[in-house]
Amino acid sequence: MSLASNHIQPCLWFDDTLEEAARFYTGIFPNSSIDHLSRYGDAGPGAPGSVMAGAFTLDGLTFRGINGGPAFPFTEAVSFSVTCDDQSEVDYYWDSLADGGEESVCGWVKDRFGLSWQIVPARLYELVADPVPERALAATRAMLGMRRIVVADLEAAADAAAAATTPG
Repeated sequence: MSLASNHIQPCLWFDDTLEEAARFYTGIFPNSSIDHLSRYGDAGPGAPGSVMAGAFTLDGLTFRGINGGPAFPFTEAVSFSVTCDDQSEVDYYWDSLADGGEESVCGWVKDRFGLSWQIVPARLYELVADPVPERALAATRAMLGMRRIVVADLEAAADAAAAATTPG
């Protein structure tokens, strides 16, 4: 892929941890690589050899990054959503990204660099869109009470709501 392509790419502003973050993320996601890192030379303004900018790919999506200093830390206003096939994927991404970071609610976790991620099982999307309104509402309420999303608990809540509204 050419660096001058017309593709939209997220660009992440790190204080001075771009290389460490790129290694962390590429160690978690499949089909990932550090594509390039540009380093300062003797002319600065950074220390010679320190990383200025770079690009890395996470599961096929290219990210650009810069070490821009502490002026603009990450906030939850921007997050990356990871859709998972099953509970084992949810657990893997949650545990990996939470390592050194901070767990939040409703499937959100902030990694050790302060970047926010949403770890979401595909089953959640199915349950909250259930054509039976009581099931959808129960799954939504269950999710709102969770930190890490647990598929079995979502399904149990939806099934209980359906059973409670079934005549007989």
